Amino acid sequence: MELAGKVALVTGGAVRLGRALALALAGHGVRLALHYGESLEGAEETAATIRATGSEAEPFRADLRDAGEAAGLMARAAERFGRVDILVNSAAIFGREEVTEALWDEQFSVNLRAPFFLARAFARRLGKEGSGAIVNIADWRAVRPGPDHIPYTLTKAGIVAMTASLALALAPRIRVNAIAPGAILPPPGEDESYLARLAERIPLRRHGGPADVAGALLYLLEAEFVTGQVLFVDGGEHL
Repeated sequence: MELAGKVALVTGGAVRLGRALALALAGHGVRLALHYGESLEGAEETAATIRATGSEAEPFRADLRDAGEAAGLMARAAERFGRVDILVNSAAIFGREEVTEALWDEQFSVNLRAPFFLARAFARRLGKEGSGAIVNIADWRAVRPGPDHIPYTLTKAGIVAMTASLALALAPRIRVNAIAPGAILPPPGEDESYLARLAERIPLRRHGGPADVAGALLYLLEAEFVTGQVLFVDGGEHL
């Protein structure tokens, strides 16, 4: 895929990893539809940074807990830019508190249901003649579940399964892949020392950074003979 001039919708594109992915795409001439939930200030700042590079960017607010808003996000982005060629499902909730029914429903809605319905809306909008690419953000925990963060882990395992299913269902028009990051950014409330502690159990003995995930995204978008794959960017942690 030649990226220059393409239009990408990046969910969770205002802050943290989603922001890094959006900036990487903008650096290759991609026009950005930046989804955000509550981070209006971050979305506006990220959009301004992208515009300063000479590319286009527009923030779009949507509550991904609402299936209607999630599905409608694609139509809004396409109306603004004329089309959408790339979908990056990056938005996710990582709950660290006690699991409740409300938290369970929220994580499954944002982390799994929204990516599916966005992918379906993306495919329908492209039609039978269009072509494009979807990249889902999974997690190394999807294949090595532990005793905690169970709802989150289940949603990411679902993302891995969904990636394979959609790769089959949408071929050959749309390629669908996933990235499974490891220790890339500290959780909210933690600092770099959190990642340093994790590095002790990672085979490469170091943590990564957003640029590592951005590089994987660019590879998957440009690799036209790759679909249905999960690219682990975790220093071997899933092993």
